[in-house]
Amino acid sequence: MMTSRRYASKMTLLSVCFGLFMIQLDLTVVNVALKSIQDNLHADVAALQWVVDAYAILFSSLMLTTGDLGDIFGRRRIYTSGMVLFVLGSIACASAPSYVFLIVARSLQGIGAAAVLPNSLAILRNAFPDARLRARAIGWWAGVSGLAVVAGPTLGGWLVGTFGWRSVFWINVPVGVLGLWLILGFVSESSHPQGRKLDIWGQVLAASALASLIFAVIEGQSLGWGNILVIVVFAWAVMSGVVLYVFEQRHAHPMLDFRFFRQPIFTAANAASGLMNFGVFATLFAFSLYLLHIQQLSPEQVGLRLVVMFAPFALSLPFGGRITGHFGSRYPAALGLGATGAGMLLLCLVPLLADDVLMFLALFIIGLGLAAATPALVSAAIGALPPERSGAASAFNNTSRQAGGALGVALLGGLVGVGASLSSEGVVTAIFGSAVALLLGSFISWRFIHTD
Repeated sequence: MMTSRRYASKMTLLSVCFGLFMIQLDLTVVNVALKSIQDNLHADVAALQWVVDAYAILFSSLMLTTGDLGDIFGRRRIYTSGMVLFVLGSIACASAPSYVFLIVARSLQGIGAAAVLPNSLAILRNAFPDARLRARAIGWWAGVSGLAVVAGPTLGGWLVGTFGWRSVFWINVPVGVLGLWLILGFVSESSHPQGRKLDIWGQVLAASALASLIFAVIEGQSLGWGNILVIVVFAWAVMSGVVLYVFEQRHAHPMLDFRFFRQPIFTAANAASGLMNFGVFATLFAFSLYLLHIQQLSPEQVGLRLVVMFAPFALSLPFGGRITGHFGSRYPAALGLGATGAGMLLLCLVPLLADDVLMFLALFIIGLGLAAATPALVSAAIGALPPERSGAASAFNNTSRQAGGALGVALLGGLVGVGASLSSEGVVTAIFGSAVALLLGSFISWRFIHTD
């Protein structure tokens, strides 16, 4: 019986990792394809930000909804639906005749990804009830995420150089089909409705607040912060957030139960996760454009350089999960984020000194730091809530990370400049801002995440 349970748990881990691989692969693949997309579809830097952030907006704003839907109606069911949507969105991206169409197709991918990611963690939460085994499983889960991030620049660079940028989206189709076959064959359904009803208004208000906030930040960079559209959309985001808070306090079965944030570990883990992705996504966006435009490197060359960051990240993540399982989340989260921030401070010097050795050292440190911090923060966040709210816990954590990444690209990505005005100084400013965010996340982790 014990052997059978272990086999089922391992197959569950393998199955959900395919969906995760597909989603994470698409995040980094797009960065090395940005210049080719820009040349082929005649897109400016603002349009490229939307190619990245259209995905992130839908991804981050809908995860609270999909996590709640998984808890009520079944995590495997919602996960599978998301996989189907993601594959269809990938086909649409690969067929895009214009950057507007591409942005819409990326939005469809974001909806699918929002259904997959939180429910993959919720599925693991129920497959591994033991905290130490769960931390190790999350380490492997995050390791696959890192492997996809490694494959993105290397495989993506080769695909763009050999077959063109559209091929980076076609690659999702076979991966998605295989992932669907595994999830349907090996993962059991789980849910905890317990008389709960769907909080439709809470979902609408949460999605409205997040999406409009990110939209206002992105457009504020290009239109100006005094633009009437930006002001109106930002005001709408604030109003939606206030109404959401009041509404959820009175709802019998709230999607977003604000009482969870009374737990310091849960709040700190989500805040630090958001700051982590804020810095990492902004750095990846700015540094990729620096290598492509200022250094005039090919997508393949950019991919090879980014491997120096992502290879140690991928290879060390399972070990990071073991450290978290043994020591708890506080130390690996705080020290990992601190190391990542220090690596970004070193990376700030690269555009000024044009030193490849310094670049490789900085990227290597960043990768190792993320490998320690990622499983620790995820484990702290989902372990802080009871198992019946594992979908919600996963959704909160992934929403904070994806929203942080979108805001990082929106706020700091615009600093690099546009077209011919793209400058090394702007890249340095964006990466320095990223480092500050990571160091703040390190302080929050050390101060508020206690040993499990």
